Amino acid sequence: MPKSRIAVTLHLPLLKSVFGFDEFRPGQAEIVDAVAAGRNVLAIMPTGGGKSLCFQLPAIAQTGVTVVISPLIALMRDQVRALKAVGVEAGALTSGNTEEETDEVFSALEDGRLKLLYLAPERLANPGTERLLARVGASLIAVDEAHCVSQWGHDFRPDYLRIGDLRRALNLPLAAFTATADEETRAEIIRRLFDGDMPDVFLRGFDRPNIRLAFQVKNKPREQILDFAAARKGQSGIVYCGTRAKTETLAQALRAAGHQAIPYHAGLSPEDRRIAETRFSREDGLIVVATVAFGMGVDKPDIRWVAHADLPKSIESYYQEIGRAGRDGAPADTLTLYGPEDIRLRRSQIDEGLAPAERKEADHARLNALLGLAEARACRRQVLLGYFGETTPGCGNCDLCEAPPEVFDGTEAVRKALSAILRTDESFGAGHLIDILRGVTTDKITARGHDRLPTFGVGCDLSKSEWQAVFRQMMGHDLIRPDAARHGAFRMTPAARPILRGEQAIDLRRDTIVARNSRPEPKALCPEEDEPLLAALKSKRRELAEAMRAPAYVVFPDRTLIEMATRRPANLDEFARLPGVGAKKLASFGDVFLAVINQAPAMPVHPARRRLAGRGGGELYDRLIEAQRDLQRGQDGTDKLMSCSAALLAKLAETRPRDASAIARILGDARADRFGARFLEILHEDGG
Repeated sequence: MPKSRIAVTLHLPLLKSVFGFDEFRPGQAEIVDAVAAGRNVLAIMPTGGGKSLCFQLPAIAQTGVTVVISPLIALMRDQVRALKAVGVEAGALTSGNTEEETDEVFSALEDGRLKLLYLAPERLANPGTERLLARVGASLIAVDEAHCVSQWGHDFRPDYLRIGDLRRALNLPLAAFTATADEETRAEIIRRLFDGDMPDVFLRGFDRPNIRLAFQVKNKPREQILDFAAARKGQSGIVYCGTRAKTETLAQALRAAGHQAIPYHAGLSPEDRRIAETRFSREDGLIVVATVAFGMGVDKPDIRWVAHADLPKSIESYYQEIGRAGRDGAPADTLTLYGPEDIRLRRSQIDEGLAPAERKEADHARLNALLGLAEARACRRQVLLGYFGETTPGCGNCDLCEAPPEVFDGTEAVRKALSAILRTDESFGAGHLIDILRGVTTDKITARGHDRLPTFGVGCDLSKSEWQAVFRQMMGHDLIRPDAARHGAFRMTPAARPILRGEQAIDLRRDTIVARNSRPEPKALCPEEDEPLLAALKSKRRELAEAMRAPAYVVFPDRTLIEMATRRPANLDEFARLPGVGAKKLASFGDVFLAVINQAPAMPVHPARRRLAGRGGGELYDRLIEAQRDLQRGQDGTDKLMSCSAALLAKLAETRPRDASAIARILGDARADRFGARFLEILHEDGG
């Protein structure tokens, strides 16, 4: 067996017993193997792709402490809480700790009990941190949100630059993880964290097939958002807005429409932001209306939808933000609104920034890529994944697959627009060019003599808004880009030349030129007949989570509840086979949820039998119990009463001895004489 497959085989039992999963998600196994083998790793995986498990599982399996550098206190606390919920010793040293929490972490470190220690990057500035990690036997450094090391990124954290120094000082392997890293950012991560030495790089699939993709041109945008939320009432969601003021007004509008909704932006006090984060993590059905200040580190797996009231700044930002929905694998919806004002805002933000010209050029190209996704003529997922270098057939889970748009030959309109750009020396933006095309006489046009151009008035068949849509689609096809050096004037790209010369045709979408809104219906989480049970399971989960003062997903994520509702397990063995049910959660919650599912209290089960639930040993234990019952007084029923303890029977079921002498070593001679032959027969029948 190849070495990597051996490693996967060794980790699978731990994956099931601790986290409750029977198999790895695509791409996880190879990364776990590389991290466990002590190699330096850079893994770019989609949000919700299971990055944290790729360092948590090796940390549990190996000796020493895994140090996790993470950018947000809320994220660290959520991950520590989730690890403790499945029986793993983990702790965080943050500025938000109480004195008791900090004492508990240091006690676990000194006792050698702690497996994962979470630290904020700012703590690396303290020279005592390095000495502490050396003393307690740190064995691995894991870096979450590794793109924070990039000085070009909007999430840049200066203290991330200290991580490379820590790796060199402790001489430890380092595993870096991120969901969004283009080629430039990947090179910067490798340079700063690995001293330029090439780590094992894993670029895993970006597809999130459970997320439905949809875009709409803005047309009464507040009503569009309210309609979208109304169809998903009672589900947790995020609405992203371009300004702080809009988060406040839209949150108020949602509340007026009967939703639970709160704003979140950088202008709120730290305490108000903390309260909002805590409420969102714990409450079902809460909507957060936020700027991009809310997002990185959100670890809530059952966010059912994400809407953008304004266009994101790039395709990478869009991908990261929608990726916060449906991390549990259950269906999730997205909607992105866009219009001319959004594009002007995003262009001005790029142009007014302090980045050098080449960076601004790249940022305009990224925004064009997002417009290309917005104005796509066929499957959006193909366009989105194509940007990240992946190919896929039509997905069937986007608005364009479900209702293909009407397209028309837009070659003539595009050639007119390109001609206007060329004849004005690529010195003007959309507003002036549209006036030329529509034959509108303005002081600016007459002063420059543009009313005498051959293109003056050739586009009066289209309205101003229709021409705006044509220019928007031209940007989406990357035929034109604003030139920051010319204050946003359009400049043609090489792709435009064949169209201008009449050598190539181009189709445009008609529906985004004449906007018509539809109301995307949400995907059902489960069959209609199972919805009442799912609601009851969510109610029980909320009750347990409130008693624990923890987020609902720490009990079980939506995906596990959906499986409960549709599969309706009748006993602990069937319950243990559900995804997300490990040994600790089975012991903590199995009986409670079985009682809801079966509408009756669960039958009492001996702890030794409970530990075998869901594994082959469970059924084997039951057969051994039955055989023991038949032989308690011997073959003829007249011998002295004799039995084996539950612990002994569980040991037989787990170890599956192959011969009589092995059984005798476990049971002792007297019990082996009474039960050994029959037990051995059962073990052989079971393949032992």
